Amino acid sequence: MNVYTTDKIRNVVLLGHGGCGKTSLVEAMAYLSGVTTRMGKVGDGNTISDYDKEEMKRLFSINASVVPIIWEDTKINILDAPGYFDFAGEVEEAASVADAAIIVISGKAGIEVGTKKAWEVCEKYKLPRIVFVTDMDIDEASYRQVIEDLQELYGKKIAPFHLPIRENGQFVGYVNVLQQRAKRWKDNGEVEKTDVPDYSRENLETYREELMEAVAETSEEFMERYFGGEEFSEDEIRQALRVNVADGSIVPVMMGSNLLARGIFTLLVDIVKYLPGPDKKKCAGISAKTNEVFQADYDFAKAKSAYVFKTIVDPFIGKYSLIKVNSGVLKTDDILYNYQKGAEEKIGKLYVLRGNKAEEVKELHAGDIGALAKLNNTSTTDSLSTKANPIHYIAAKMPVPYTYMRYQAKNKGDEDKISQALQKLMAEDLTLKGVNDSENGQTLLYGMGDQHLEVVVSKLLTKYKIEVELSKPKVAFRETIRKKSDVEYKYKKQSGGHGQYGHVKMTFEPSGNLEEAYEFDQIVVGGAVPKNYFPAVEKGVQEAVLRGPLAAYPVVGVKAVLYDGSYHPVDSSEMAFKTAARQAFKKGFLEASPVLLEPIVALKVVVPDSYTGDVMGDLNKRRGRVLGMNPIEGGKQEIVADVPSMELIGYNTDLRSMTGGADDYSYEFARYEQAPGEIQEKEIAARANKLDSGE
Repeated sequence: MNVYTTDKIRNVVLLGHGGCGKTSLVEAMAYLSGVTTRMGKVGDGNTISDYDKEEMKRLFSINASVVPIIWEDTKINILDAPGYFDFAGEVEEAASVADAAIIVISGKAGIEVGTKKAWEVCEKYKLPRIVFVTDMDIDEASYRQVIEDLQELYGKKIAPFHLPIRENGQFVGYVNVLQQRAKRWKDNGEVEKTDVPDYSRENLETYREELMEAVAETSEEFMERYFGGEEFSEDEIRQALRVNVADGSIVPVMMGSNLLARGIFTLLVDIVKYLPGPDKKKCAGISAKTNEVFQADYDFAKAKSAYVFKTIVDPFIGKYSLIKVNSGVLKTDDILYNYQKGAEEKIGKLYVLRGNKAEEVKELHAGDIGALAKLNNTSTTDSLSTKANPIHYIAAKMPVPYTYMRYQAKNKGDEDKISQALQKLMAEDLTLKGVNDSENGQTLLYGMGDQHLEVVVSKLLTKYKIEVELSKPKVAFRETIRKKSDVEYKYKKQSGGHGQYGHVKMTFEPSGNLEEAYEFDQIVVGGAVPKNYFPAVEKGVQEAVLRGPLAAYPVVGVKAVLYDGSYHPVDSSEMAFKTAARQAFKKGFLEASPVLLEPIVALKVVVPDSYTGDVMGDLNKRRGRVLGMNPIEGGKQEIVADVPSMELIGYNTDLRSMTGGADDYSYEFARYEQAPGEIQEKEIAARANKLDSGE
């Protein structure tokens, strides 16, 4: 592939609701630009950007992929991001290196939850954007409705550039609002001029007026001229649009059909014309030497530096680190320094990925997106620079995974293989986490939702030939006491020669501190139990609290006091006193009104106003206590509640079905509280075998 300079590059992320047509738009662009000779179809599993076996099987995007489209003399790096919410980490990775966005909307489905989330991503990363309304070949598609809904949501910055021309239910052409001229597609895909249909004139006037109003709002001079009834020239309009589309104050709306590859030519022209290249964007890191800001700004003349935004680890094609060059020009065999890892990396060959196909390239200029193979010490969000000028770029903030399941190997002996395979998957996917919960004897897999975890299990099978089962995780209960008990235990054993003798009198009561397992004290007088046995008594308590007598859960909040006992000058030993204390604890605990405690989490749920009633009603069913609501911009509410941890298993799926995915939630452990009677009884019965077996 040719080398492209910074001003001839556009980095554009495709965003939108799942199934709105992002991947088929990439196919149409690739076909029209000559990258491919025929358009692949999502349904046939042969598209450029959905190359993963899981994507082919499920017929939707799971990974963000890069597809460079060469349009005239410009390289457009298209970042195709998934629309399904379980793969939000991929969206963040792609958006973090994009300089602009195309929000894709299906003309048939209209504005969806994923459309609004796409807009929020653009706001977060300050990305200028074009809206592209696809599916215009479908009879039920309504471009006018999409425009009205967008304007209602986002105001006057929405500027329709086109109007569709339909005849006999067919999408045959479009009206250019700026030029007030119409064009019709010929059979060979080219366009010919035509008259604006009478039925389009009213909408044309409305949209033209809205476009002029959007342009007028861009400066005081234009506003005065607009209100003075002056017309703007086409050049003035285009110049104003260039400036204001680039700063996000105008959002053009275009339309077409991916399947017919109509409207795509104009979209590609306008991407180059209106969306900014990296040379118009700012980019800064921190110099590790001076601790001052390093203004990279995609300047090819500055020291080399790059940011690793994604990693691909494949058993067949190996490891690729996807980078955006933030300054300088990278060349084959450069040696770069990884600031985070404190290690040098010889980069060898430079690549440009098109889907999963790697093409060699001699150089990568500032602002370009490429790939480096087999970097040993580098992972996603790392910074690469020269050792003489080490730079640290702030990592993109990844969403935190809150959905988790227990996972186990189907075949014994596969545990090590699973661990190694998961490490590779976690290197690719920063929203996936494996946790070893040794306290409850389980391994947990955290992801962005149930579908995410299903995909991971499927990948383990198809890529690494390992079978894994997901199941409901155990909840980390605790045991404590509510009253005081006074017990005595004498451990006496005679077996020829020296015997064993330990005798303790102890009290057990609530310590009031659930952060600590136990407190130990002794108030023995007169040497009834010699001082040298006190540590053995405490050791007995220390061992006993690991597995409570109620349901074999760890014990918290108990104060144990040794106040009396007796010893034998020959038969007493540390072992005997430790055993006596352990048995005394068991007896005393069960006599002190023992209870099970369940973990409570502090939950925050952000939803549109219209869903607050449903969400709060659902939280009440989950034994949650709603503590309050805080209004958030964009017509949303943050609901704050305390909820038992066990009630949040499966919450992600239920919440999504309630809100259509228009939700966001997070939680953190708050404290332990006494579990209700029926839950306690059920849990004690379920754990009876653990007490008997001493597991």
